[in-house]
Order: sequence, then C-alpha cells, then structure tokens
Amino acid sequence: MLSNLAARDVETLIHPYTNLATFRETGPLVLERGHGVWVYDGDGRPYLEGMAGLWCTALGYSNEELVEAASEQMSRLPFTHLFSGRSHDPAIELAETLKELMPIPTSKVFFTSSGSEANDTQVKLTWYMNNALGRPRKKKIISRIRGYHGVTVATASMTGLPANHADWDLPLPGFLHTGCPHHYRFSQVGETELAFSQRLADELEALILAEDPETVAAFVAEPVMGAGGAITPPEGYFAAIQSVLDRYDVRFIADEVICGFGRLGTWFGSEALGMRPDTLSFAKAVTSGYMPLGGISIDEPLYKLMVSQSAKLGTFGHGTTYSGHPVACAVALKTIEIYKRDRIIEGVAQKAPHFQARLSGLADHPIVGEARGLGLIGGIEIVADKRSKRQYEPKAGVAARCVAFAQAEGLIVRFLAGDRVAVCPPLVIGREEIDTLFDRLTRALDRTAAWIAAEGLQAAPV
Repeated sequence: MLSNLAARDVETLIHPYTNLATFRETGPLVLERGHGVWVYDGDGRPYLEGMAGLWCTALGYSNEELVEAASEQMSRLPFTHLFSGRSHDPAIELAETLKELMPIPTSKVFFTSSGSEANDTQVKLTWYMNNALGRPRKKKIISRIRGYHGVTVATASMTGLPANHADWDLPLPGFLHTGCPHHYRFSQVGETELAFSQRLADELEALILAEDPETVAAFVAEPVMGAGGAITPPEGYFAAIQSVLDRYDVRFIADEVICGFGRLGTWFGSEALGMRPDTLSFAKAVTSGYMPLGGISIDEPLYKLMVSQSAKLGTFGHGTTYSGHPVACAVALKTIEIYKRDRIIEGVAQKAPHFQARLSGLADHPIVGEARGLGLIGGIEIVADKRSKRQYEPKAGVAARCVAFAQAEGLIVRFLAGDRVAVCPPLVIGREEIDTLFDRLTRALDRTAAWIAAEGLQAAPV
C-alpha cells in the first residue's frame, strides 16, 4: 500500500526518466530533508546520497552559507532580467569570476537555467556563427553514441541514447553520432586503448568526409560520459579526436555540465583530460544544485560575430526569462567562494585515489565486468559472464534491481543503459563515508547476485 503522500504523487506528478507504468505500483521515494551527504525520508530513515542528487549537489545538503546567500539576494533583488541591456551585480560579478576560472580563452559568458538550455544555445550559436561567416551549409552537429547533452529538441537530438529518440521523432536531420569511447564494451579483441582511440578518431574522420567537411560545424563531448554510463575515455582519445577536428575546422564543444567545478579533481574536466575545446557548457555544480543555473563560454571571435550580426539585424535574438537570475547568480558566487576557500577541488584530488581503489575493487565481484572511473565519479557494469562480457536480457532490469537493493541498504545510486550503475557522491564526502558507500554497494551487488540465481536469469543470446 502506498502512503497518502505517495498516492498523491502518483496522481499528480510526471516523473522524468521513470517507467510510468510500473511507477503506479511502486510509488516514489519521498525525501524530506538532507544534511551533508545524507538525505532522509518521511520516516527519518537516512540514505547516503551516492549520486549528489543528479550529479550536482557538490557541497552536500543544507549548506547554511548557500541558504543565506539566496535569502539575502531574495530580500534585496529577487528578480530582474538581462534583456534589453538591463543588468545586476550578481550576474556581472559571476561572469567575471567564471572568465577567470575558464580553462580556455573566454571573452563573455552567456547564462541559462540548465545544461539542456546551455547546449541548446551552443547549437544555435554554431548555426548563427556559420551564417555570419557566409557558410550556410556548415551546420551539422556530431556527438557520440551514448553521449548525453539534454532533452530539448536540439539537445535530445545530440544525445546518443535510444530512449531519448524512440517515438520522439528524433534525432532531427543534421545531427550525427560517432562511436562511443567505451573500451571495455566496444574495443576489438586485443585492441589497446591507444589503438581503440585512434580507430574512433579514424571513424570520426570518415564520417566527416562522407558528410562533406563543408557541412560539418561542431563536435560535442562530455569529458566523462554521465548518463551514458559514467564512462571514462580511453588513453589518447581526446588528442586523437582533436587532431581530426583541427583538420576540418570543426568547432569543439565541451559539455562540462557534470564534470565542471571539481568532479575530476580540477576546476573543469577539460583540464584533467587535456581537452582543447573552443567553448564549454556548464550547469549543475556551479550552484551545488541549490538553484537552477547554467551557461556557456563565448570566445572572442564568436563575440565579434555576434556584435556584427546585432548591428546587421538590429538585435541579438536569443535569451530566456531566467538567464542570469540574480538569486541563482548569488548562490553560484557563494558556491565558488566555498570551493576556493575550503580547497574543495584539491580535496577531491586527495580523496580520489581511495574512492577509485574502492570502485576498482568491485571488479572482483562475480557479477561485475568493469569498474572504472576518474576523480569522484565512476561506473560499474553488471554482466552475466565476465570472460565473454555477455549481458543479461535488458528486460530483466538487473541494474535497476541492484539500485533498488542499494536503496534498501540506505544508499542512493543510479542505473543507466547497458546494466551500468553510476556513483557520483557530493564532493564533500569523507573517507569513512566513501567506505560506507562502497560497503553498501557491495551488499547490494551480493543481493543482486542472489536474486539472479533465484530467478534463474540467463545471459542474453549472442
């Protein structure tokens, strides 16, 4: 029986990325409060939040400084906008701060309310730029299979996951997908990571040539794939890809929505992986998830084109009501202040070896084929046969069952495509809490293995 609150939820809300049919029976996990890396349900039961909410609550829950920053700004100027030349101090100061932090040359910052909006703006500006340059055919966008970039019509087209395309009439024309950089799952027998990376770069080049380089405008990639499986790139991957992009004048967009602001032990994931993007998108941890805020970096050549186009057309015809919302900007400023003052990014680098050691230790579990990550993010892949890497039938929902067992153990993690389970805790997690996370995840895997045996589940046919 569902509680009254759960029943009300079922009858009133649509939940993203949820099987709406089975949800009517299971109902929601209703959370009431949070503190540090812990969240609590209505009965007061604690759960270690092993996903930092949705990859975003970097400073954990109930940070009083962030609450105070929001409250102060609400009492001073709760809302104004940036349309038609209006402005306010929090947006100006945040843009200045972000320009200093950016790992790439940045002239200006454009604010949005989410990562989806940020990446949607990247698409629009790429098209706008090429029109301004007199290259109306250079419009195609290439992303990766299993990449995730949002859910607007354009960004869902960039996203390379079947669930984001099926029955949505997506992807739109002009959005292309190249190979997924998952060495464990997609490498050939005996293929080294370097060789795999070069093969993917060669495949990208072949795609560009087949489409005609004069029609290919941009390539977008996450430093570490998030919703596609918490997948880290193989050795030499971005260097090989960069060479291809340079050769054909293809703009490189780094989707830093998950990796930005410390997740990999550097301010941005691009720094950790030696990426050289032309522009980047950010969101999530810029406010520790306390307020909706995203944005993109604008390089000087693009800015000059935007200015000339404004003179030509009479305006810059893009923007949203909450772009640069003053409360969100005030919270972001305080978040970045805390990152700097408390050396949060350096702390990630110090904690990462222990986190990754506990993660990689899961590879010894009988049902785990791969356990790999970077910084404070990682993923495991559940397999039916470790030697052949064969998986269970997708309809068996093995990873989903593992996540349910984890929740029963007091741990929140997330299942993803391909029977993968992701872990991405708040950056402020302590060493003992890291051990608690992996102890509970290990018990969830044990319970999953027992369930598999009891159900007599078999590997999917080849």
